[in-house]
Amino acid sequence: MNLYHPFEVDFKELEQFPKTVRKNNFFELIYIVSGTGIQVINDNQFQYQKGNLFLITPQDIHSFEITTRTKFFFLRFNEYYIKENSQNGQSDNILRMEYILQNASHRPGCILKNQIDKPLIASLIGNIIDEQNNQQIYHQKITEQIVNTIITIVARNIALKLPKNIKETTGELVLEILHYIQENIYDPKELKSERISGHFNITLNYLGKYFKKQTGETLQEYIANYKLRLIEARLLNSDMRINEIADELNYSDESHLNKVFRKYKGMNPSEFRKKYAK
Repeated sequence: MNLYHPFEVDFKELEQFPKTVRKNNFFELIYIVSGTGIQVINDNQFQYQKGNLFLITPQDIHSFEITTRTKFFFLRFNEYYIKENSQNGQSDNILRMEYILQNASHRPGCILKNQIDKPLIASLIGNIIDEQNNQQIYHQKITEQIVNTIITIVARNIALKLPKNIKETTGELVLEILHYIQENIYDPKELKSERISGHFNITLNYLGKYFKKQTGETLQEYIANYKLRLIEARLLNSDMRINEIADELNYSDESHLNKVFRKYKGMNPSEFRKKYAK
């Protein structure tokens, strides 16, 4: 299935979900306005209910098995939308788009991990539905602004979901630590354990044990894996040279990045790009 506009919204009430037999060329956010059933994605299953939000990437094959009549809200956006919104000179927007791209092989299930974001998403989607139904002046421009806000919120929740053990009930402190790491990923000095423990006024020993217990990864494992996702995003979705990526992510040189990447991926970045980039 193809998408011919940067983004589009749709909402349907269904008793049976169409079977998906091929992959799409776009990203899709699917919000459950009401109803229950099972999300099936890449042979994994997740029970859905009102308030769940799912991200479907171009690599995914998915469908829903509807138990009770369900109202779906669909927000679809393609690579052109991502690039367009990454070219406004604001690096934070570029990072938000990267969070979406990094999630290409995510686990199934609702992507909303921040409790405070759930009523916010519900309100924003309700606003889009109202704008589309009423069709008042500037409704398309207002819809576009709301879409940008939704994707920013989604980016935040995807970033929080990356560690294996993060759950909706995870403590606020570890979420704040993850956010701090993501904000400072380009500054190695700020990622030192001593700096992080000082920033949050906790001991080094407690930081290490707490982070591992909450996320299933050590602090350094998380930072290394997070950097690898950034590298993958650039290899697959940009024309950046390897030495430019190494410089941006503060590797000592291209050889250092190649060595680290090969250790985790079993191939160097150029081989990875050639094999997996479109």
